Amino acid sequence: MKALLFTLTFLVLTGWFPFLTFAQSSTETDFQKAREIAFEQKNYSQAIQLCKQVLQQDPEYIDARILLGRLYYWNGAADSAIVELKKAYEQMPAYEDATQALADVLYFEKQYDEALHYLAAGLTQHPQSRGLLTRKATVLAGKANYKQAYRLADSLLAGDPNNDQLLALTSQLREYSYENRIELTYDYTHFDEQFADAWHLAGISYGRQTKIGPITGRVNYANRFASKGWQFEADAYPRLSRTFYTYTSFAYSADLPIFPKVRAGLSLYANLPKAWEVEAGARFLRFDESIWAYTFSVGKYIQNFWVNGRTYLTQGNNSVANAYSLNTRYYLKGADNYASLIVGWGVSPDDRSQAVRLNSNEKLQSFRIGGGYRFAVAKRHIFSLNGNYENVEYLPETKGNQLNISTLYQFRF
Repeated sequence: MKALLFTLTFLVLTGWFPFLTFAQSSTETDFQKAREIAFEQKNYSQAIQLCKQVLQQDPEYIDARILLGRLYYWNGAADSAIVELKKAYEQMPAYEDATQALADVLYFEKQYDEALHYLAAGLTQHPQSRGLLTRKATVLAGKANYKQAYRLADSLLAGDPNNDQLLALTSQLREYSYENRIELTYDYTHFDEQFADAWHLAGISYGRQTKIGPITGRVNYANRFASKGWQFEADAYPRLSRTFYTYTSFAYSADLPIFPKVRAGLSLYANLPKAWEVEAGARFLRFDESIWAYTFSVGKYIQNFWVNGRTYLTQGNNSVANAYSLNTRYYLKGADNYASLIVGWGVSPDDRSQAVRLNSNEKLQSFRIGGGYRFAVAKRHIFSLNGNYENVEYLPETKGNQLNISTLYQFRF
C-alpha cells in the first residue's frame, strides 16, 4: 500500500497525470477528426493516417481499429480491411460493432460462409440484435438461400414495420420465398359511353423459382370489342448481381385487335443504397403497326411506405403519347400486406386490361385514380382487390368514364 501511495505521489509531483490525460484527449480528438474527414469530406486516405496515429498511441482503441478497417474497404483495400476488422473482433468478440463491420466487408467480398460464421458467434452474445439478424438475412440472400432469408427478414419486419431497409429487402425476396406459385386474375371494365358491353380479362399463370430468378408462363382470355381471344405469354426476372436484375417478357396472340399480335418488354433494375430503386426499359407492341415505348421509374421505401414514380414515352401510329403514374403503398404487417393508391395520366403499355387502347391514330388523353388492398393468409395464400376510376378521351374532344376492377389470387408452394 505504501509503495502504491508513493508511486501515485510521484506521478502527481512529476506531472505524469496531466500527460496521461492529455494523451487520452489527443487520441479521442484525432479519432473524432478522422470520423469527420471520412464521413463529411470523404477523404479516406487522410482519415486512415489519423486512425493509424490513434492506434500507435493506443493499440487497444477498438473503435479506431473498426473505423480503420471500414476506411480501408472504402478506399479499395479489401484485404487490409479484413485484417484490421479481424483484429478488432479478436480483441473483443462480444463487441457487436466489430462483428457487424466484419460481416459487412465479408458480405461485400462474397465470403458468405465466413460472414455467417461471425454472425452466428455474435448472435450467441446478442441473440436479439436486429442489426446482426438483418445482416444474417442479407447474407443468406447473397448465398441464394432465399427461403430462409425471406422468413428471417419478414419476421424482423413484423416487429419493426417502419424499417424501410427491411421492407426493401423483404419486398425483393418475396418472389423467392417459395419455389412454385399458381395465380388467377380477373379484370372487369365498365363503360358509361364508349362501349355498350363491358370488357372482361381473365388469366392463369404458373411461376417457378430458378437459379437465375423467377420465370412465369401465363394464358390470358379476353372478351372485348364484342369478340373473344387468347394470349400466351412468358416473363422472367433474371438477377445479375446483388444490385442489378432484369425484367424480360414476351407475349403472342393471333386474335387482333383483342390483343396485340406481339408484346415484348425489357427493363434493367438497380437496387441502390438507402432503399432506392431505379429502372429503365423498353416495351414493344405489334398491332397492324409497331408501337415502341420507353419507360423510366424511381422508387423508394420510406418507413411503411413505398413510393414509385414512372413515365412512359410511347411512339407509334404517327403519334407520341406520354404516360405518367404515381403509385404509393402503405405496408401493414409484411411485404404481402399493403394498401395502395395510384394516380396516372395516359395509357400504360404494361396495363394488360387497357394497353389495346394504344392501337389508335390519335393522341388521346386519360386520367385515372384508384386504390387497392393486398393481403396474405397463412403466407401461402395471397389475395388482392383493386378499383380504378378513369376518365378517357376515346375520340378527339369526346370523353367517357370507366370503372376497372381487378382481382387476384395466388397460391405459393
